[in-house]
Amino acid sequence: MACMRCVAGWHRARLFSAGLVPPPLRRSAAPAYATHAASIRREPGPAPPAASAEGMKGGSRPVRPKTSIGFRAGRIAADGWSKLRPLRPTGKPASAVSTQPQGPASSPGPVRPTPDPPSSSGPNPLSDPGPLSGPSVVPRDPRLVDGPWTDLDGEAVLRAQRDAARLARESSRHSPGQVLLGRPAAELRALVSALGAPAYRAAQLRDGVLAGARSLEEVRGLPAALRAALRGAGVRTGRSTPRGAVTARDGTAKLLLQLADGRVVECVGIPEGPRLTVCVSSQVGCPMRCTFCATGKGGFARNLLPHEILDQVLAVGEHFGRRPSNVVFMGMGEPMLNLPSVLAALRALREDLGMGARHLTLSTVGVPGTLRQLAARRLQVTLAVSLHAPTQELRERIVPSARVYPLQALMADCTKYFEVSGRRVSFEYTLMAGVNDQPQHAIELTRLLRQHRSMRCHVNLIPWNAVDDAEFKSPSREAVEIFKSILEERRVPVSVRITRGLEAAAACGQLRNMYQKTPLQEFEVPA
Repeated sequence: MACMRCVAGWHRARLFSAGLVPPPLRRSAAPAYATHAASIRREPGPAPPAASAEGMKGGSRPVRPKTSIGFRAGRIAADGWSKLRPLRPTGKPASAVSTQPQGPASSPGPVRPTPDPPSSSGPNPLSDPGPLSGPSVVPRDPRLVDGPWTDLDGEAVLRAQRDAARLARESSRHSPGQVLLGRPAAELRALVSALGAPAYRAAQLRDGVLAGARSLEEVRGLPAALRAALRGAGVRTGRSTPRGAVTARDGTAKLLLQLADGRVVECVGIPEGPRLTVCVSSQVGCPMRCTFCATGKGGFARNLLPHEILDQVLAVGEHFGRRPSNVVFMGMGEPMLNLPSVLAALRALREDLGMGARHLTLSTVGVPGTLRQLAARRLQVTLAVSLHAPTQELRERIVPSARVYPLQALMADCTKYFEVSGRRVSFEYTLMAGVNDQPQHAIELTRLLRQHRSMRCHVNLIPWNAVDDAEFKSPSREAVEIFKSILEERRVPVSVRITRGLEAAAACGQLRNMYQKTPLQEFEVPA
């Protein structure tokens, strides 16, 4: 339940906050995931065309746009963590997205900035849950099979890190961007100033996008000349195109959103009383390939940009007609491999949407070095570590990447995070019948945690949810209760997560398009 302080954070600030721009996120040394990886080609982007300022300064002060779902803008971040831009256009004509498998070693396709989807007076696609049609999230990669960690896996991970580092380097270059959603106040002011418009137009653009505007035409009160100048500069709102939703009997809804480059991501809304939790994705696909998880079966395509993460929160709020209270990074992808975009999204969630840090949860299977980076930033977000096994040998079977990030090193980094942040660490433990749900495993888990008794922690038991092409089985209710009781007897804080959204294929580990079972259909890039 949101407290009054969090609710108050949703009200608009009438003055822009001022502050220094911090240095860009530096690329840390890449762990030894692989011996080589494909290089990332960088393409310089064209400078925005100059626009006439005629007619932009006239008129009365605009009326603030209203919102029917309660989204109200708070302070915009004055720092530079929200500066990440979408990839530059390549000049190639838009075409149907290829249906060929996208392997982890392949380079991600170019992102073609496209105009915002035209507004329509028809029904919102998200308000009509039903059978979904369209593309798969990530085509199946026939080279990926369950088993030990390989160089192919390492190449995909290293490519994701290099892509994130490239985005961080580009964020340090002060230049008006092409996307409005999630951009800090300084950049929005620079954008409108470059086009000859008064500074208050920046707040008008920000408020309009947060209020639900999917195109520049839907932002109220903009002069025609400014709209034309923004379009000429390639500026767009950054909102995705909704492609459908499926709702389970418990109210949990999975939404499919099509991005500007034609790829599709999934997000989940979980209503529970006055709370509405949004489970967001941080990547298209995932390179970590945990054996029990559905997302990794399709491989990795690319990292999500900050506005593509924020858009998921707005889309879920619009679908339910209410303001989200919590955001968890537990959807598709490994957030720590896309840390620059995730940090920018976290900042915007706090500054633009008024969410408290303790209402934000970051989940990770573990990437060497990143937990200490996160701790140094003292963000006060909740850390959820996907543990799933009490020993190194068993964890390597379940989480292949554990081979390059040993269990004891992970636990030491978690302890350091607690010491620096003071925030309790949550350990996610997925129970699979006959694999890691036996009483001996519970005893070994307590021994592991006692070795790091200085860390305050909580164990979250998650009964495994059935996934196609996986040999695991869900544990019995009796096995779950016995496992929990052993931890409780040894005074380990523990709870069992209630599985929700199974009918929508939206429960933990099931964020994958159900239509991957069938041949992929070609579809058009949003126009």
